[in-house]
Amino acid sequence: MAAVLSAQQAPPPPAGAQPATPQTPTFRSTTRLIVRTGTVKDKDGKPIEGLTAKDFVVTEDGEPQTIAFVEFQRLPALNVTSNGVVTIGDAPPDAPTAPVAPPPTNAGAGSPTDAKISAGQPGDIRYRNRRLLILYFDMTALPPPDLLRAYNAATKYIKTQMTPADLVAVMGFQGGGVRVKQDFTDKKEQLLEVVQTLVFGEDKDGDGIPDTLEEGTAFGQDDAEFAILNTDRQLSALQTAVGMLRPLPDQKSLIYFSSGLALNGVDNQAQLRATTNAALRANVSLFPVDARGLVADAPLGDATRRAPGGLAMFNGQAAGAVMSRFQRSQDTLYALAKDTGGKAMFDYNDLSMGIVQAAQSITSYYIIGFYSTHTALDGKFRRVKIGLAASPSTVNAEATFQQGYFSDKEFAKFNEADKERQLEDALMLENPVTEITIALEVNYFQLNRAEYFVPVAVKIPGSELALARKRGAQRTLLDFIGEVKDEFGITIQNVRDKLDIKLTDDTATQLSKRPIQYQTGFTLLPGKYVIKLLARDSETGRIGTFQAAFVVPNLVKEEKRIPISTVVLSSQRQPVTDAIYTVQRTVSDKNVNADPLVYDGQRLIPSVTRVFSKQRDMYVFLQAYERAATTTQPLVAFVTFYRGEVKALETAPLPVTDGLDAKSKAVPLRFSVPLEGLETGRYDCQVTVLDPGGQKAAFWRAPVVLIP
Repeated sequence: MAAVLSAQQAPPPPAGAQPATPQTPTFRSTTRLIVRTGTVKDKDGKPIEGLTAKDFVVTEDGEPQTIAFVEFQRLPALNVTSNGVVTIGDAPPDAPTAPVAPPPTNAGAGSPTDAKISAGQPGDIRYRNRRLLILYFDMTALPPPDLLRAYNAATKYIKTQMTPADLVAVMGFQGGGVRVKQDFTDKKEQLLEVVQTLVFGEDKDGDGIPDTLEEGTAFGQDDAEFAILNTDRQLSALQTAVGMLRPLPDQKSLIYFSSGLALNGVDNQAQLRATTNAALRANVSLFPVDARGLVADAPLGDATRRAPGGLAMFNGQAAGAVMSRFQRSQDTLYALAKDTGGKAMFDYNDLSMGIVQAAQSITSYYIIGFYSTHTALDGKFRRVKIGLAASPSTVNAEATFQQGYFSDKEFAKFNEADKERQLEDALMLENPVTEITIALEVNYFQLNRAEYFVPVAVKIPGSELALARKRGAQRTLLDFIGEVKDEFGITIQNVRDKLDIKLTDDTATQLSKRPIQYQTGFTLLPGKYVIKLLARDSETGRIGTFQAAFVVPNLVKEEKRIPISTVVLSSQRQPVTDAIYTVQRTVSDKNVNADPLVYDGQRLIPSVTRVFSKQRDMYVFLQAYERAATTTQPLVAFVTFYRGEVKALETAPLPVTDGLDAKSKAVPLRFSVPLEGLETGRYDCQVTVLDPGGQKAAFWRAPVVLIP
């Protein structure tokens, strides 16, 4: 083992001085276990067994490395007949096979809906003499016909082509995240059930008919709104999948079922490199399988497309563009396979042969581990060379090992692509990152009979920027990324924004007294939604996450009560242009002029946490909707504070006789409630709206806290 050790001791005290209390030396150790896999074969192409650490020479960037362990994995060779029958070695299909090591007792544990990749201690060889295959279904890029072909290929392999040495895991990218559906196992019945459930859904009601499949979704970003394209989400998901496999040092083959993957722009190139590097670090070879099979497109389109026009259909440009797009969709898959030591399968209808090729690629191999002496986290490429030492056992032998890897990177050395990658990775995590405290409030206001404006207010304690200030930064950026999904897991809208905060002494004083406020908004239809928003301090790389479910009701169908919006409670109003930060919007908000929180040039800042000082008035705002009215129908509203069952305060009734908006049919209701007469503590704040003419009412209630 190669490690970096440092000891710090105080100098000896001067003569005559009292001896200082002995200090315990501090030892710091930084180690990084690097695992490489490869083959050693003789001149006839047969694997050489029995080699030990003294038979290998390992260098990294030209510096010799100390080998920690050497492990040989003995796997039977596979042969494939012309009709797709898999045989072991030269034996016929019905011949008895050589015994293989059994899997660990807990291999394959876990249910199809809640599984994970099991791994032992670092460097532990969990699956000895077993071939590890992963069936990965990209549900966001597989239309139903292609998904059915991928399913048929997987079931054919499991039923008729899987050998006793094979262990298979099942993973899928759907619903915005990568999920392990099955850990490595050799149980065919269990694998068939998991694949069927993944593709067709689970029979939860027990009627014998699979329920509707949970639809997968890409990140859903529009090019004008966000720099991350759909392809990046697919590559990012693939990187997440190989990252789950990294704790296993064995050589692994991931069969990637997809319907093409087209690259666009430099960001995709960065993501492609990140995915490839993750696969190399995890000892995973990618075997993309184009689930479209053998494709024969009509040069000018088929009956599913309208006829093209212009000169392009006569000079060949239209047909060339179709072929070029199709070729680009396969080029990325080919690059993934080539750069990771795998093989891509294109234009072939028997997709199960792609799995067979992945299995054939894993022959008997060596696993070599060493602790790198290069501990700098600079993200640079480390060139690893593994050769054979001169000895009788290595005469006329040839070693083939993975050549290198990219080291990890400190956040301070991230470039813009790395930072974007880190943020979108965090958005996908099912286990959220909560390094920064975030509070979030969602409201809704009706714009017309169908659409609702949903403002989102985010509050972050100003003390969260103290670390950046200690580092001497004069300014920092808070990056925000978020998305809204419906109840089916489909991304409906998203946001990407930045807050540019100057860390001067005056600003730091303000931040210590009040939090950082960020506001955005969406236009949604009635329904159930989930919002997930991340904030990151770009100076330190710390990330916070807030996720919550909310409902936008259909107020048009409200007949028994007065339809009202949500109620906004606030203790602060400020000019729209007055802030201690600059908001850099990358998305033009078509509803910015219709924001109901803006009135007379001032914006109402939602409290979010609903904690109020007695020294300031509370502002209350809501809208009531009068659908059939052409002029304002009189309303009466008041605010009540309850402490337990006791009424502590009730405002005078507020008569509302004007203000009807002709388009939204909204009548605004605004209150200013003095709080100095109340004692500190917890209250329930209730807003009551009465319609004397229609004999209807509406009530809204929420807890609040008063502080001195």
